[in-house]
Amino acid sequence: MRDVCLTLPTNRECADTITAIGAEAAFAVRRFGVRVHLLVLDSAGPAARAGHAAALAALPAADGVLTHHLDEGAQRAFLREVIERSGAAGRDRLLELMLPDAVSYGACTNRAFLLAAALGCDSVHRRDSDSRYQLLDGEPVFPMEHELAALGLKAADAAAAVTENNLDPVHADKRVALVGASFVGELSVDVGEIRELDPEAYHDVVALWAPTGASEREKLDLVADSFTGGGTEPFTADRAVLDLPDIWRIDMCNIGLDREVYERVPLPPATDTIGSDYFLHHLVRDATLPGVTHNRHIVNYHTPERRTGPGFTAYQLRYAKFLLSMLYLYPVYSEMEAAGEALLDEQHRVRPGLIADSARRSAATDRAENHRRLAELDRCYRRLGGKYAEFADHLAPRRACLLDEAQADIEDFAVLIDAWGPLVRASRATPADRLPR
Repeated sequence: MRDVCLTLPTNRECADTITAIGAEAAFAVRRFGVRVHLLVLDSAGPAARAGHAAALAALPAADGVLTHHLDEGAQRAFLREVIERSGAAGRDRLLELMLPDAVSYGACTNRAFLLAAALGCDSVHRRDSDSRYQLLDGEPVFPMEHELAALGLKAADAAAAVTENNLDPVHADKRVALVGASFVGELSVDVGEIRELDPEAYHDVVALWAPTGASEREKLDLVADSFTGGGTEPFTADRAVLDLPDIWRIDMCNIGLDREVYERVPLPPATDTIGSDYFLHHLVRDATLPGVTHNRHIVNYHTPERRTGPGFTAYQLRYAKFLLSMLYLYPVYSEMEAAGEALLDEQHRVRPGLIADSARRSAATDRAENHRRLAELDRCYRRLGGKYAEFADHLAPRRACLLDEAQADIEDFAVLIDAWGPLVRASRATPADRLPR
């Protein structure tokens, strides 16, 4: 029986989301005859964790759905054992990269990848705590319908499961590596208030993630398209396109990845940095691996703690670090795009060493552009006034530290890529009686 991992990393209360994802797991079993490991990686507080455990326990019994609810203590114990068994050097550092004290979108998904390997899964399907499913005729619209129909198949075989096949036949023997869609609802990044307050400041703030040297036309296009997902039109009928995936229309709240991708290269483990979990989107496309882009978009919403007080400060800091991360990620993206199919070996598998080497080279990028980004962000936030000006005051004394952290993050990524193969093999070899529950 095919094992798959449907995972929900969370650090907030989301019992309703767990109930909804449990229904998707049961749907996948009925529809495809798979065994679904429903994996909740829980970094929330004690009260929320108790609510999550109750939600999991209350799921209707479904043969083929196995639930795994791991708090950070259980995750840490698993990681320590895997790191020890892997024989990798720098074990304490690896544990810190896999389970840091701060929020890390990449690290929480990397933990899901290793746990999926330990559970014998062929694919990972990720959802987020601040999302829910669309409805059609009163029934939820589950992305698993497309994910399980295509992931891991040769593209030539997956063609029967899509509504459009635009893939160059030269890629027909490659496995479908990624299946995903986007979201409808609020912007994926919580900057909509800035757009309402001052459209010009919004343009300037969002344009800061454009590559160095981008033209004004390119910045305008980027701003118009950024964080909008699948738009606002509700789901009415399926559309699924087989091609090199449209990564600008695929979000991490709505994605399935084949093990041949995530078991070769992890995500950047950067802390307090939104967008750090999107690296594999670029890798799949640049390496000319097939994907399916569909329209079963998830409904996105933002929880209120991001908009006031400490939650606002924390989220805006994550956005600032996202902007700084681009200085180091864009050179890697450019090198991957230039390499194309050379990123793959003879079996169409990604060559991790090439990515690690690129990340190491990128760490030497001149910081001048990041100095400019921080100065421009300061100007925009002070123009907005109020809590944004207060955040600018908070950010100013941290500039030097943030610049150092952004460079350290790409260096850490290279270190983790080097260790990733042994970590995956150690996870795959986890004895059955040691599997996390």
